[in-house]
Amino acid sequence: MSVNGLVDAPRVAVTGASGFVGSALIKLLSAHGDFAPLAIYRSAPDRPLQGCETFVCGDLTPDTDFTAALKGVDCVVHCAARVHVMNERASDPMAEFRMANVEATLNLARQAAQSGVRRFVFISSIKVNGEATQPGKPYQADDVPAPGDAYGVSKMEAEEGLRSIAEAAGMSIVIIRPVLVYGPGVKANFFNMMKWLSKGVVLPFGAINNKRSLVSIYNLVDLIRVCLKHPAAANQTFLVSDGEDVSTTQLLKKMAKALRCDARLLPIPSGLLVAAAALLNKKSLSQRLCGNLQVDIQKNRSLLEWTPPMSVEQGFELTAADFQGRTKA
Repeated sequence: MSVNGLVDAPRVAVTGASGFVGSALIKLLSAHGDFAPLAIYRSAPDRPLQGCETFVCGDLTPDTDFTAALKGVDCVVHCAARVHVMNERASDPMAEFRMANVEATLNLARQAAQSGVRRFVFISSIKVNGEATQPGKPYQADDVPAPGDAYGVSKMEAEEGLRSIAEAAGMSIVIIRPVLVYGPGVKANFFNMMKWLSKGVVLPFGAINNKRSLVSIYNLVDLIRVCLKHPAAANQTFLVSDGEDVSTTQLLKKMAKALRCDARLLPIPSGLLVAAAALLNKKSLSQRLCGNLQVDIQKNRSLLEWTPPMSVEQGFELTAADFQGRTKA
């Protein structure tokens, strides 16, 4: 197969091709040309990604047949998942998470092993490690998992099942646990934060001295690309961040600078915010805003010789420019 002038480039199947991480990864692989990406979609996309093959699999279930898609594939990057749900409506969330994130993932992995795939890269979550860290004590890649919700438990169980399948089949597995991912096209809370800042909304977050790890989509997909080919990545688990932790207050100020606006922040003590959140039954929200969640990426540096290619400031600039382009359209 020829991709961007290269003949017989290793084929990489990417699930969740329409998603935030999957689409960014396919664009990166297409641009570099050292891999031939295959975009696996749930349904036919209105605008298929360029520079790659396309396969439509339907819903990702424990019975989905990937035989045709996996023919001749060297590596799989599994990005598709049932993600963390803020306003859960399922009557049995754990069952829903297990079906999508555990059973469907292991179904794909078994078929990958049977098809001769040599490496399976699983995009997991920092929630496998837990929900919060103590000051100055970041999570390590090889810490004992301590997930605190159904989503984190499902990702942990998927990791365990993947290791068993890989060991039995001789297929290498790589597990990557990202922290909060941001970048062009980001949605949900990060998008809302930019909207509030750009509109000059006064926010009560001017005196929060926590530490949070973030990761730019560019840094995340760069690490994935390295893990696809680096021999030392085989059967390893990696945490990933930008390598620079920020407080909630710093985050808002840096993003406001990227948006070319003022951050209108009131210096309300974090203790008062936590107490108010508890009264409103918003404890998890206060943890994200006021608590610590740091990760140590020294293992990536020492084992893979990988450092984040993009700084927080650069990542914020690109994210802000994309936000302004979308909101003006």
